[in-house]
Amino acid sequence: MTLVVSEEVRAAIGARRPVVALESTIIAHGLPRPRNLRVARELEEAVREEGAVPATIAVLDGRPHVGLDKQQLERVATEEGIRKLGHRDLPLAVATGASGATTVSATALLAELAGVRVFATGGLGGVHRQWTATQDESADLGLLARTRITVVCAGVKSILDVPATLQRLETLGIAVAGFGTDRFPGFYLSDSGHPVDWTLDTPAQVAAVMRAQDSLRGPRSALVVANPVPEEEQLDPALHARVLADALRACDAEGISGQAVTPFLLAHLVRHTDGASLKANLAAVRGNVRLAARVAAAWAGA
Repeated sequence: MTLVVSEEVRAAIGARRPVVALESTIIAHGLPRPRNLRVARELEEAVREEGAVPATIAVLDGRPHVGLDKQQLERVATEEGIRKLGHRDLPLAVATGASGATTVSATALLAELAGVRVFATGGLGGVHRQWTATQDESADLGLLARTRITVVCAGVKSILDVPATLQRLETLGIAVAGFGTDRFPGFYLSDSGHPVDWTLDTPAQVAAVMRAQDSLRGPRSALVVANPVPEEEQLDPALHARVLADALRACDAEGISGQAVTPFLLAHLVRHTDGASLKANLAAVRGNVRLAARVAAAWAGA
């Protein structure tokens, strides 16, 4: 596999300047057109405003790219047939010359291969509700258990089984810390209703944990920095609870299963909150991107 690292990203890594990996699934599959391209550009610009280099990751014509130029970013946002690629799909995409947007697991893997240590996303995947019947668990968790990367996120998607996901993160040995909070955020919500054991208050503290990970030479697992969406920008908790309950009933009634569950539930939330869930989603992503850039700067200056 030939990993294509953009000249800008390669130069920044070589000079030990801050770099932030960004996933591309939100661009290709998470937002409507043409808003998706505007948001993609906005997120890259937010990274730059914080003094770091953005490295949006995708696979184009069978070649994994770490860092996209303007034309490549437009392809991901506008081209028909862009696939959704987890890390397991990467060999297939490379061998067949496919183009695809990368999920958390594929982005984290390619970022680590390129030497990028910090990654910003919206919410992680996790253990799905009714796991005992479906055995449905996101590939994100297993990949992060063996990938040395720092993921700044707004917790896990609130449509998941949050306590089961937290238990799974513990079992897999993935370190989790709340940023400025002792509560685990719930993607659209500042507080999922569950605590975290560790709180970090500054980017410098996050960078110190990253250094400690390396010095201890333990398993090459990730650090999850759970950054809550500001309370004033979160989805109204009562509205969230009501619409999510309706969405879960609709999912059962329509026989939705497997990989189709998450996009179905997220789309239901967007429609039945009049777009308020999308606004909260974007607020969370923007905050995560800026925090990730500050963490990358602290790490680069360590």
